[in-house]
Formats: sequence, structure tokens, C-alpha cells
Amino acid sequence: MAELKILYLEDEPLLARVVKDSLESRGLTVDWYEHERAARTALNTPNAYDLALLDVQLPGRDGFEIGEELRARAPDIPIIYLTARIQAKDALKGFASGADDYIRKPFSLEELLVRIERMVQLKSGQVEQAVQDTFSIGRLTFDYPALRLLDNEQVIQELSNREAELLKLFAMAGHGQTLDRKDILLEIWEDDSFFHSRNLDVYIRKLRSYLKADPSVEIITLRGVGYRFICEN
Repeated sequence: MAELKILYLEDEPLLARVVKDSLESRGLTVDWYEHERAARTALNTPNAYDLALLDVQLPGRDGFEIGEELRARAPDIPIIYLTARIQAKDALKGFASGADDYIRKPFSLEELLVRIERMVQLKSGQVEQAVQDTFSIGRLTFDYPALRLLDNEQVIQELSNREAELLKLFAMAGHGQTLDRKDILLEIWEDDSFFHSRNLDVYIRKLRSYLKADPSVEIITLRGVGYRFICEN
């Protein structure tokens, strides 16, 4: 990942140190602050940063309010919210306040890194790739670079990196196509062991629950073979 400078607000010191150390071990620079007052100088010079990571539940003003102020001062800075809130209305509030992405806690560092990299790519002008990796799934829209599933332009599900990779396999295969179970395991996990096979079962159940928003979309299990994707547009 290219060298980046990140503004990071998080009031949980243990989590913050883990995230900061992990990102910096990959060559990124992270300025971490526990609350808005400590970050006041940084917030007043947002153009000094390539991206902002904002916890939502901060002491004093919450991350949404801080994000709105940051967006007004630096319209082009990518903003990613980190939060334990799970209701859809909170995600919508986050996007309305200027967020580019929204990650629910607990999250994996791998997922955070992927989202940071993709967000920076999108903001750097790689729009063609974003368009190319946007899929219509029935009446739903799968925004692969942003790891989001939308219904009528409303975000209905934030996807993990592996969920997005798996859904992309189905979306690229298209309506009526069968995907071999072993091929999926080797593509997503690079291993077709029993352990990863059980993981695949879990991820398939998750995708089915997300895709229920459009009853015409199905992932059908073909015992001993794999899965058939039903997606009539």
C-alpha cells in the first residue's frame, strides 16, 4: 500500500494502539487522538491527511458531528467511521454526515486495510475500476470496491472483504451458472480443507440473508457439486 498519513480518533486506547501499530507496520503514518479536543489542531488542518478514521461514540461531540465539520473543511478527504452501532439508521446517518465508508466493530485489521486501500484508490480517480466492479443483482446493486449492497440506492448491507469476494464470484458468473464448491474454496481461501469448507457454509448463509431483500435472487445448493446462482434482471 502506498504511504499514507491517517487522522485517527478513537477513545479506546487498547484498540487504538493495535490499529495504529498494525497500520504503521505496513508503512502508513497514523496520528491517533482520544477525543476531539486533543485532535483540534489536526482537525483544523485536514488537508495534511490522506484519510480519516473516526470512531462514532467519542466523548463530547460524536464522530458524525466531527465528520460533518471535517467534510466541510476538506471535501475530498476519505472518511471512514468505526462503530459498534449495528442499526441501519446509524449507517445511513453516517453516510449523510459525509462518510465514504462505515465499518462495524469488531472488525479485522485485514478488512480495515482493504477498505482503506480501496477508498484511497477511489478518491485518487480510479473511477473506471469502480464502475467496472459494480454489479446489478436483480433489483439490487453490488458496489464491490466500496463493499456495499444497495437497494434503490440505499445501503442495506456493509460487506466484509470475504463476503464481497464471494458475492463477486456469483455476480461475475451470472444467472443460472453453477460454481463448483472446490473452485470457490481455492479462489477465496486458496485451500479446500474441511475447516474452510465449513467457513464457506457460514458465508453462503450470510449472503442468502442479505439477498433476501430481492426474493428473485437465490443461491441454490447442489449437493456434492456446488451452488447455482439465480439472478434474473
